[in-house]
Amino acid sequence: MSTLQILAIGDIVGPAALDCVCRKLSALRDECRADLVIINAENAAAGNGLDAVSAKRLLSSGADVLTTGNHVWKKRDLLPLLSDSERILRPANYPAACPGFGYTVYSAMGYRFLVINVLGNIYMDTALESPFAVIDRILAREEGRYDFAILDVHAEATSEKLALARYLDGRVHVVFGTHTHVPTADLQILPGGTGYITDLGMTGPENSILGVRHEIIIEKLRTQMPVRFEIADGDLLLGGACFTLDTASGRITAAEQITRRYPAG
Repeated sequence: MSTLQILAIGDIVGPAALDCVCRKLSALRDECRADLVIINAENAAAGNGLDAVSAKRLLSSGADVLTTGNHVWKKRDLLPLLSDSERILRPANYPAACPGFGYTVYSAMGYRFLVINVLGNIYMDTALESPFAVIDRILAREEGRYDFAILDVHAEATSEKLALARYLDGRVHVVFGTHTHVPTADLQILPGGTGYITDLGMTGPENSILGVRHEIIIEKLRTQMPVRFEIADGDLLLGGACFTLDTASGRITAAEQITRRYPAG
């Protein structure tokens, strides 16, 4: 049986986490025997969002494709790169007039991987086109042009993520969720052979609330007053998952949740 290893890494939060991933990714790829690495980099830059320098660093450090989410437009210097590089995705259900690409076909190990990025609609600030309709359209448009499909669902609601995975079971080979920064305990292989997890979790400071200094979040929730978010300091937690894909059947045969802790600096 010929297999491929697909490593997905959850939302990078802040410059320290970015530096850590850039230093550790080569060793992690080797450890997981990863043939393809997809990273959600939507909060890698200072203040949140993704800037061009950070994106280029991640790609040169061993990431194959970067996905994003609702903060993709925060750093204006990323916009030209979004239009130039099909390895950096913005959610596909933004209007077609927006810069960049919502999916790509990336070649690795002699196979063509269709990687799609979508934004959920439930509880999100921006209501976009239905991700169900957008993904159906992409799969139909690219039929015959890819071997395996992978989806990052950047969404708040667990029900929306799982509903998409069930809807796409057997058609998309890996579906993973991002955005909530909290890893879920439901890593599984669906009946049609799709590997799934509701949320990979974040890659960021462990002693925090979703990567932000906890006292700031507590103040906001206690007082309901505006606050300025600041990324927390300290040791870093990397969250992700590795999926084993059988190339003959197109089914995921194994899945492992990845958690790594790295000292600050």
